[in-house]
Amino acid sequence: LSELTAVGPLDGRYAGRTAGLRGTLSEYGLIRFRVAVEVAWLRHLGGVPGVAEVPPLSAAADAVLGRLVEGFGEDVARQVKDVERVTNHDVKAVEYVIKDHMKGHAELEPLLEFVHFACTSEDINNLAYALMLREALEREVLPQMDAVVAAVQGLAVEHAEVPMLSRTHGQPASPTTLGKEMANVAYRLQRQRDQVARVELMGKMAGAVGNYNAHLAAYPDVDWPSEARAFVQGLGLAHNPYVTQIEPHDCLAELFGAVGRFNTVLLDLDRDVWGYISLGYFKQRVVAGEVGSSTMPHKVNPIDFENSEGNLGLANALMEHLAAKLPVSRWQRDLTDSTVLRNLGSALGYSLLAYASTLRGIGKLEVNRGALDADLDNAWEVLAEPIQTVMRRHGVEEPYEKLKEFTRGNRVTRESMQAFVHSLEGVPEGDKARLAAMTPGSYIGNAVEQAKAI
Repeated sequence: LSELTAVGPLDGRYAGRTAGLRGTLSEYGLIRFRVAVEVAWLRHLGGVPGVAEVPPLSAAADAVLGRLVEGFGEDVARQVKDVERVTNHDVKAVEYVIKDHMKGHAELEPLLEFVHFACTSEDINNLAYALMLREALEREVLPQMDAVVAAVQGLAVEHAEVPMLSRTHGQPASPTTLGKEMANVAYRLQRQRDQVARVELMGKMAGAVGNYNAHLAAYPDVDWPSEARAFVQGLGLAHNPYVTQIEPHDCLAELFGAVGRFNTVLLDLDRDVWGYISLGYFKQRVVAGEVGSSTMPHKVNPIDFENSEGNLGLANALMEHLAAKLPVSRWQRDLTDSTVLRNLGSALGYSLLAYASTLRGIGKLEVNRGALDADLDNAWEVLAEPIQTVMRRHGVEEPYEKLKEFTRGNRVTRESMQAFVHSLEGVPEGDKARLAAMTPGSYIGNAVEQAKAI
């Protein structure tokens, strides 16, 4: 397999950018965490007083199991895949490989049949997937989200005082600052990032249909719900006490909903920055050797923001399906979640691609003050808002209507606006002077303070 022969771009063209997920959200990663969960369950049984057949492990025996988990590598994963070709069952193959590694050890060999004890495959799978997601979030997704938030916050503070003409419905509106508009996005992104981090990943260890049937058949005096809770919580997950054969995946729907909302906010930024580049508000630093068009030599295209937008669309399409499908399972379990869960890496991989593209794009941006100032100077009509508002304060009749007649559809200049202000009756001279000195570039409210406070 190479970037030329891979079917999908995450393992092909973009393989280098998603390499951080390979050890976690891959077939290798799934097997690694399945082995870890099976071994952890065997170790846990050794600490259950009512399970006399599994005594606490000696340091030497525990080290054998530890090497299987901490020293897990592709050789063990390949052993599992080889066995799976015979069993046609992926979790059973994991059980058999673990048993093979225990054979020949005087203390561990009597415990072979306590590997996967009272477990259904989904006891192992649900915990493995939760641990996979936790690792991917902690190592890759959240750090990249933090980098995006920091980059946008940096734009907000750096350009807090750069006035910019707003556009509502695509038309000139009350001015803001470039930094304030970036602060809006940074705040939204941070909020969604925090919601991603707060999602509680859950797990179960309750047997074939969630009632501890096999557990209680073998050891009726053990408090299995308490043992399951302690085991799941010991893995750093929240315990779900009400389950069928599967943990119902509601928490995964919550997670993908939160990641999807972060992605939607970022997509909104991508499109806005694309538009600001089109207006000339941003220039893009030219990278030596790069080509913008195969036929138009002058082109410097906003490809990073376009690539980000496209990958965010792919990521969210996958996550919307994951969030809608995973909580739905016929009766006590069907297999439709199994094949869908194998696409966690794709959903988060496309997200990471997008984050990296946005960061590259932000790194190339240069503010074009000339274009920003020119647009403001051509939009004196936006001062109709503060003028009619001051007129309202002082009881001038029909202020809105007077400004509408003066500005709507008419060419307004500095000179004509100042003349209008000086002609006002019923407005104190001090307020007239303040309004006459106002410019589109100075009429920015508290935008600077908001941007700097982000």
